[in-house]
Amino acid sequence: MSSYLKKRILVTGGAGFIGSHLCRKLLENNNEVICVDNFFTGAKGNITELLKNDYFELLRHDITWPLYLEVDEIYNLACPASPVHYQFDPVQTTKTSVLGSINMLGLAKRLKIKILQASTSEIYGDPEIHPQTENYWGNVNPTGPRSCYDEGKRCAETLFFDYHRQHKLKIKVVRIFNTFGPNMHPNDGRVISNFIIQALTNKDITVYGDGSQTRSFCYVDDIIKGLINMMDTNDSMTGPVNLGNPVELSILDIAKKIIDLTGSKSNIIFETLPVNDPKRRKPDISIAKKELNWQPQIDFEKGLKRTIKYFKTVIKE
Repeated sequence: MSSYLKKRILVTGGAGFIGSHLCRKLLENNNEVICVDNFFTGAKGNITELLKNDYFELLRHDITWPLYLEVDEIYNLACPASPVHYQFDPVQTTKTSVLGSINMLGLAKRLKIKILQASTSEIYGDPEIHPQTENYWGNVNPTGPRSCYDEGKRCAETLFFDYHRQHKLKIKVVRIFNTFGPNMHPNDGRVISNFIIQALTNKDITVYGDGSQTRSFCYVDDIIKGLINMMDTNDSMTGPVNLGNPVELSILDIAKKIIDLTGSKSNIIFETLPVNDPKRRKPDISIAKKELNWQPQIDFEKGLKRTIKYFKTVIKE
């Protein structure tokens, strides 16, 4: 396909876990991709292969500063997404969600193009309804150690919808639930990466609380398909839309499954539950099924095997 016929797509946070998979898929779909990342949590290793593609461009940039480009669509994924990383510099985390969104929305407004916001299930906080539907407003602590991420993402959603109402901007908002797969940061402190690294090195697996708290994990390939499907909907479909796997698993069961799949000699130990850590998390994906024709296709065990295989290569390095 001629480069003049390709869509030029901007992906912020494109060297991160989900962003790198999105860049790869967009290239496979015959698009030109501009990846923007400040490499706070993103890694060049995630996109090394993509750099060989003539239609992939990498730009080191922090979106809390304005960016001037000519593109056809924007996927805004830039923001540290694990507690270890977003609590390292909470002020910068909030700036990324708020100032970063303002800058990307301004760019989309100038160019009159669609922009997708990668929001999060964390906007629901420690939910009081189960499963979580998009019309639930959440139960979030605005002053706690997780607030920089939770409230930053909530404010970003506010900005997106205000730009839509005030400037008629074409917006798409998705709320991504727990996601896993290759390219996860090995030290991001998240459940899946923590457990796999601990299991592969035969160290004690750390479960917080009694392990009865639940999560719903979706394999990254499924999330990528959901993001692209959402971007391709008509302009009236703004969201927000939940993207995640509604199969609910306890943290303790996940730890046992990873020990089994890795053949690990690790023991499970229990530590105090972190402040404001949600007890249950499960998406209602009725809207995604109806409007995006989307639901997860890759089951948890198959995804785990692929993720374990990836982390084995990381440990060898």
